[in-house]
Amino acid sequence: MEALIVVIIAIVVIALATAVAPKLGIAGPLILVLVGGAVSLLPFLEIPEINPEFILVGVLPPLLYSAAVSLPAIEFRRDFGPIAGLSFLLVILSSVLLGFFFMAVIPGIHPAVAVALGAILSPTDAVATSIVKRLGVSRRVVTMLEGESLLNDATALVLLRTMIASVGLATSVTGDTRIGFGFIPAFAWGVVVAVVVGAIVGWLNLRLRSLIKNSAANTAIGFVVPFIAYIPTEELGGSGLVAAVVAGIVTGQGAARWFTPEQRRSDEHNWHTIELVLEGAVFLIMGLELSDIVEQNVEQHNGIGTGLGIALGALTIIIAARAGYVSLLVWLQSRRARGRQRTRLEAMNTRLDQIADGSVVPDPRYRGRRGEASFDDPRAQRRLSSMRSRVSRALSDLDYYQASPLGWKHGAIIVWAGMRGVVTLAAAQTISSDVTDDRALLVFIAFAVAVGSLMLQGFTLPWVVKALRLERPGDDSLDRAEQSALDDELRDAAVGALSSPALRRRDGSAFDEELVERIGSRMVDPPDDADGLPTRDLLELRLAMIEAMRVRLNELSSGGDYSTPALRHALAELDADQLSLELRLDDEED
Repeated sequence: MEALIVVIIAIVVIALATAVAPKLGIAGPLILVLVGGAVSLLPFLEIPEINPEFILVGVLPPLLYSAAVSLPAIEFRRDFGPIAGLSFLLVILSSVLLGFFFMAVIPGIHPAVAVALGAILSPTDAVATSIVKRLGVSRRVVTMLEGESLLNDATALVLLRTMIASVGLATSVTGDTRIGFGFIPAFAWGVVVAVVVGAIVGWLNLRLRSLIKNSAANTAIGFVVPFIAYIPTEELGGSGLVAAVVAGIVTGQGAARWFTPEQRRSDEHNWHTIELVLEGAVFLIMGLELSDIVEQNVEQHNGIGTGLGIALGALTIIIAARAGYVSLLVWLQSRRARGRQRTRLEAMNTRLDQIADGSVVPDPRYRGRRGEASFDDPRAQRRLSSMRSRVSRALSDLDYYQASPLGWKHGAIIVWAGMRGVVTLAAAQTISSDVTDDRALLVFIAFAVAVGSLMLQGFTLPWVVKALRLERPGDDSLDRAEQSALDDELRDAAVGALSSPALRRRDGSAFDEELVERIGSRMVDPPDDADGLPTRDLLELRLAMIEAMRVRLNELSSGGDYSTPALRHALAELDADQLSLELRLDDEED
């Protein structure tokens, strides 16, 4: 009963903190850390020790899966190189630099344990994304921070596990305390297995849930997907968190094609609620553990001065390494945005158009089976279409880079938004006393870095954004001109569907020709009971045209001409319209 009361109070506190945060101008997680820290100081309360497995296994997989499902796919692909660099190269670099630092300031620490602690402190937390979104920073910066927080957790935890494993292997077999390169195959295996298992689970999730029409049963299956990806991957020696992220990405990108509107809307609301509760619980726990961790260090190290000094040095190294890496990243991205490839790509696109309309003789590899300069061969047509799509996508990417360039101000935001949090705290507690005698000190260092980073950077980030005087992008969700162009594309698809013989009712029967002729393109807009036409026929025709628009929307999603927010907004409108029409049809049947 007591545990149930604690859970109820915690959920209420999380909800209140989330509701109050915008009014106070402070991120909700920061409020929860402060509340937890204040509660931990109450002398009449005993805070039980939280098993880190609860966070690593029970919290992080669904949290990362939820974020991966909503990841903006097009922007993520465009900036995958920088995101991968932040998530992999920067984590490795920071871990090694911190490892050397810890070996210098902590007497007798094993090199592998020092690097492991560096890996614990290296990943950033997703709380930065929520803060930056609220401040109205460029969507490109938000996407990079979001992608980094998804992938670098897995990199850090795989490195942590391989380092800890190498400690036992080196000391038990050879007695040598140096770090060898034997961990590299294990590291690579952990990532590869996770990607394969995660992709398979995501694919099966799409297929299975598309067959289940019961919404409650469908939702229940959706809740266990991150764990289905996590558990077998861990058993195979891979990173379960990477698998959960990959499963989420595959599910998120296939949802528009495989799920019903009801499933998509239900998933969006359910996972948003789960994400709110789980993330809030972890930050609340972070504050609640403050008092106990401080007491352990006072007892074992005669105070907290040693731990705080080391934590301050580690945080300085983290920020400096991040600043150096991001500076190089911004410079490389600015060169990419100058558009030196545009002339070559435009010339290539023009030539492909000329080849397609027959005004230019095609390359021999595009000739027909008898060698004639034609595109009667379906394989040649597919090859030309594929090349035109790739060139068009490359041009769209260049437009994106030039429309949202990364400058030094954006780089400063990326650096300062690199806060530590959930993963750092959970991973630190997985270090057992069998590995090192300094466990309490290492956990305190990780805690001090995480809390110090959240407080220092989290509270000052709004001031930094204001001081840099970054141009606000306006409405974060939509570009009105882009949305209008996309609506025109969908309207054309709907009008074109009227003359298609494939236009059918839900039961497969054909529409009355007189009905189609009388309605015409006016059916693109929501129907009214007009002209004495049967209401049911109007609703059925509108549903058929919504399906045609959704097919066209899925085609546009792979082209790169429209941003993810615009595509998702259009899909949400179609889903809402379809659900409304289906409800009216049900009323008609009753």
